[in-house]
Amino acid sequence: MKADSRRNRILSIITCAIAFSSLAIFAGCRVNRPGNEHEKDQILYTVVGSDPRTFNPILITDASSGQLTSDLFESLLRLNPVTTLPEAGLAEKWDVAPDSKSITFHLRHDVKWFDGQPMTAHDVLFTLDVIYDPKVPNSIRPAITIDHQRIAAEAPDDYTVVMHLPKPFAPLLYSIGIPVMPAHILEPIWKAGNYNHTWGIDTSPDQLIGNGPYHMTHYTQGQVVQYERNENYWMKDEHGGQLPRLHGQTVTIVPDQNAEYLRYLSGQIDTYSPRAEEVYPLEQKVKNHELDITVQKIGVDTGSLFFSFNRNARHFTKDGVTNPKLNWFTDLKFLQAMAHMVDKKSMIDLVFHGLGEPAVADISPENKIFHNPNLKDYDYDPKLAADLLESAGYHLVNGVRTDPKGNRLEFDLTTNTGNPERNEMCTIYKQDLEHLGIKVNYRPLEFTTLVDKLDSSFDWDCILMGFTGGVEPNDGANFYRSSGNLHIWNPNQPTPATPWEAEIDTLLDQGASEMDPNKRAPYYWKIQQILHDQLPIIETVRGQRYASWKNSLKNYQPKVWGLYKPEWMEFKAD
Repeated sequence: MKADSRRNRILSIITCAIAFSSLAIFAGCRVNRPGNEHEKDQILYTVVGSDPRTFNPILITDASSGQLTSDLFESLLRLNPVTTLPEAGLAEKWDVAPDSKSITFHLRHDVKWFDGQPMTAHDVLFTLDVIYDPKVPNSIRPAITIDHQRIAAEAPDDYTVVMHLPKPFAPLLYSIGIPVMPAHILEPIWKAGNYNHTWGIDTSPDQLIGNGPYHMTHYTQGQVVQYERNENYWMKDEHGGQLPRLHGQTVTIVPDQNAEYLRYLSGQIDTYSPRAEEVYPLEQKVKNHELDITVQKIGVDTGSLFFSFNRNARHFTKDGVTNPKLNWFTDLKFLQAMAHMVDKKSMIDLVFHGLGEPAVADISPENKIFHNPNLKDYDYDPKLAADLLESAGYHLVNGVRTDPKGNRLEFDLTTNTGNPERNEMCTIYKQDLEHLGIKVNYRPLEFTTLVDKLDSSFDWDCILMGFTGGVEPNDGANFYRSSGNLHIWNPNQPTPATPWEAEIDTLLDQGASEMDPNKRAPYYWKIQQILHDQLPIIETVRGQRYASWKNSLKNYQPKVWGLYKPEWMEFKAD
């Protein structure tokens, strides 16, 4: 395409400008860096891209909050990222009844909360009560709701939890990996109706009572989060030694990815997830003995990176007047045209430096059973896109495209700031759509502001957004279900707004009831087909994922599904 050479130049200018800006900021600031005694201090230095929105795990909807609280709380079971199977967590073992309608979890007897109180079955029952409370908004409830019913649970004794299911529910052992909350701290607050205002980011870290491998000691907004090892953590190594082996962690808040890269190059952080354009330079620094690090490919992104148009009638209809954008964004021909304007090859070549692949299905091909390999991609085809628009009455007159009622096609496009890859993808998309006579106002937003628009004000038109993916598709029920709070194009629907959304709801129920994974797969394949056909999300690309870390950090084992045995990490002498 003729625009490619011009586009390449524009994107290079954008990237360089951001990099020089980050370098100037970096050079003008004093920052803490790991000392030369890593082996003695055993402090891991990492980065997070934005401030948390909450420290309350039940209320989390964003990745930063999840990352910053993940080491504070444990769940009944955890995912083994090598086998992708559930393994023991707070529950040391479990028994499934022959009819698969009840599961008994046997809890560890040696787990204590940070304040020294024992963790018991009552904490598990309390956590379930909070999740199922309709007054507590959360993303967990859809994944553990079966035929519109909650899981009934009882505690025969302090260390046994029995869950009774309305019917067999295959995802349970994955979906039950939820953080268990301390009833002796939070139950009175919940009963008083104040749970939703508990453990906000203004909470003193010493009030966050968890049971995980680390406890938080300090948080300064926009700067840093610090942790110390939980000396009473239940897990031991093969010799009975204390875990985790690290003594603490320091996480710096760095919204700009270029600044994060510079921190890694200068030794200020110990681990890094390199972007595509950084992989080769890092490999060369290893080859030339400039950096004592490892650079390793770990797989294809397990998540989904997509454009989505807002279909929320409650937002676009005011005082009986409907904004014409709603008609466009729910018009299948308009959406098909938009899908045919995603230049995935240019995005892979220019943004991901060839280290990526077109994304067609919502579920990543890393998910070997549940990924649908049979979908036909929407090829990049500006002429076909123009023909689709013309056939639907969106005519081009003097370089301006209007809808059948004469309204100019114009909308806002946004993504989160500080992410050059998404910025470049939006720039490509904006340029191509403007060749069709569509005016696109590109306005990236700070991440927390963007999340507020998605789950509170719903004031957005088109967004480039990425969601993480899991092994168990039903764990994405808060996204797939019409009633889900992360069903972003039209969330929290009282009843399904369209027949195809109602069909997805039904398929989720049917898929969750089938215990054989191979027999479950067709239900999730069908869901991916519906999303592909109805285009509430327009898939873009999946990058190849790499990990990099200092060689002095031992037992650091990144896998595409997460870190393997993170408690075993430790620093050895350089």
